[in-house]
Amino acid sequence: MSAYVSQVIQMIRDSGSDYQLTPMGTIIETDSLAQALAMVEAAYGILDQAGCGRVYSSLKLDIRKGKKNRMQGKVASVREKIGDVRS
Repeated sequence: MSAYVSQVIQMIRDSGSDYQLTPMGTIIETDSLAQALAMVEAAYGILDQAGCGRVYSSLKLDIRKGKKNRMQGKVASVREKIGDVRS
């Protein structure tokens, strides 16, 4: 699957949005819901063009206005409380 995943990750990386690739998914942080959904749509387009016959996806949306760098902030908050953690 990495041949497909890498194409999507390249699009996300090139978008300029903050992201974190994990073993079981990718977390993205955008300025708006529209940007996030456009990125999902672009990912489906990439997979379709690559000949991927089936796409399974699961979306979670955590929308909080007026906050930036939330991915890093959430991890930093846990580190403040218990010390170093893997991320």
